[in-house]
Amino acid sequence: MQLEWLDDVLVLLEEGNMSRAAARRNITQPAFSRRIRGFEDWLGLKVLDRQANRVEISAALRSNEPEIRALTARLRELRTKLAQFDATQTTVAIAAQHAPTCSTFPDMALRAKHGFPGVQFRLRAGNLSDCVSMFLRGDTSMLLCYEAESVRPLQFGPEVRRGLWGNDYLIPVIGGALRYTVRDNGEVPPETPAIVYPDTSYFGEVLRKKERAFGTPGYSTAPFSVSAFSSGTRELVLKGLGVGWLPFGMAHGEIESGALISLANRYGREALQVAIYADRKVGMAEALIDLWTNTPP
Repeated sequence: MQLEWLDDVLVLLEEGNMSRAAARRNITQPAFSRRIRGFEDWLGLKVLDRQANRVEISAALRSNEPEIRALTARLRELRTKLAQFDATQTTVAIAAQHAPTCSTFPDMALRAKHGFPGVQFRLRAGNLSDCVSMFLRGDTSMLLCYEAESVRPLQFGPEVRRGLWGNDYLIPVIGGALRYTVRDNGEVPPETPAIVYPDTSYFGEVLRKKERAFGTPGYSTAPFSVSAFSSGTRELVLKGLGVGWLPFGMAHGEIESGALISLANRYGREALQVAIYADRKVGMAEALIDLWTNTPP
C-alpha cells in the first residue's frame, strides 16, 4: 500500500469526479484511475462503481472518509518519528526505592546527562515491593534499589539485566539535641527514642534479621515513629527526635558537617549494594546500564 493512494482517495472524495481529482493530483485521468485500482487491489474491495458513462463512489468509502483521514495523518506522523528518531532524545521511566532516589540517583542522572545529553527521566519512587510491581508490569523499563548481603538479590528472568552502581552501607545516626547524649564509648541510653522501619519494609527486614538496636519496633525501647520513608527518617533524626538508620550515601554530608553523628562504631552497619535492573528489550535502558555499571551485556 502506498501513502499516495490514500491521498488520491481523499482528493476523489473531495472532488467527487475523476477528471477534477486527477487534475488536482497533477496526473492524467488514466494514471489516476490506475492508482485507484491499485488501492482497490490492496484493499480487496471495489470502492468505485465504474459504468459506461460515469463512475460512482461507493457509500462505504464516503462513510469512512474520517477514518481514512485519521489513518493518513497517523502514517505521516509515524514516518516523521521514524525518520527523526534519536535514541538519546527519549524518556526513561525508572522505578526507584525512596532511599537511592535521594542518595545515588542525582549522581547517576549527572553521568547520564554527560553520556546522553538529550535523555530525560520519569522517576517513580516507592517501597521496594511497589517498585518491583511497577517494573514487572512494564510501567518502567528500569529498577533502582538497595540490596543487602543478608537478603538475596531479586530474581528475574533472562529478559532482565542486573548491574551494580556501587556500594553503600546502612548506619545508625543521631542528631539535634540527642547528639549530646552520646557517651564516650559511642553508646546512647537504651531508652533513647528511635525512628524505626516497619518489619515488612526492606530495611526493616535487613535490620530485624541482624537484631540491630533502634532499627525496628522489636529492637527499640522507645520508638518515636515507624516509617519506611528514609528521607523522612533523616529529617526526624536531624531534628533530634530519635536515632535512625540511614544509608551512608544519604547522610554523609550531615555527618561531615556535624549535624549528624554516626553510631556505627558501637551499633554496627549493614553492607548495601546499589543495584540496577534493566529491561533488555528497551535500547536506552540497556545503554544506561552500560554507562552506569561495568557489567557485561
